[in-house]
Amino acid sequence: MSQPRPTPRKPGVEPWVAATLLAALPLVKILVDTTTGQLGADPVEALIRRTGWWALTLLVATLAVTPVRRFTGWNRIITIRKPLGLMSFLYACLHFLLYVGIDQFFAFSYIIEDILERPYITAGFVALLMLLALAVTSRRDSIRKLGGKRWRRIHFLIYPASLLAVLHYYWLVKADTRPPLAFAGVVMVLLLARLPGSRLFSRSLSTPVPR
Repeated sequence: MSQPRPTPRKPGVEPWVAATLLAALPLVKILVDTTTGQLGADPVEALIRRTGWWALTLLVATLAVTPVRRFTGWNRIITIRKPLGLMSFLYACLHFLLYVGIDQFFAFSYIIEDILERPYITAGFVALLMLLALAVTSRRDSIRKLGGKRWRRIHFLIYPASLLAVLHYYWLVKADTRPPLAFAGVVMVLLLARLPGSRLFSRSLSTPVPR
């Protein structure tokens, strides 16, 4: 008896490809604005702020993948989690390198002093180190090399990294705290959705969508 043929995939762009291209668009816009002088009166500050904002936005989008998967039942969306996380790390690296190289001119003594003494920079730097650990262990063979339990512990860092990134943003702003508070609210909802027994983003209580 012949085996049933697998259902062919519908033609189209893979979700992870689309996610990567969309996540790269802000970087293209930043480069265009830089080369055309459209960054305003303080271009260095604008570059640092914009790369930081996109790092946080993509980090929150990465957190949202699993709840959206549970709610919609669209399992292929899980393929965009890794590229979104890596693009978030890319923007975070640019954010930090702009601060180190252009804002501080590689004055490492002052940079270390900033990290140790200014809470918002401390929070951002620790979040960046956590994202670095996630990026380094994002390869497919990392689970085999580290073991499933150790790998999961490392990737649990996305949760404190998200909270620290929001805190970094909140402490950074001096006047309008509404944007960082909005980010904080979204992050808290996404974290609550992961608590055992949580019914947030649950499409069906009788037929749960797998992680």
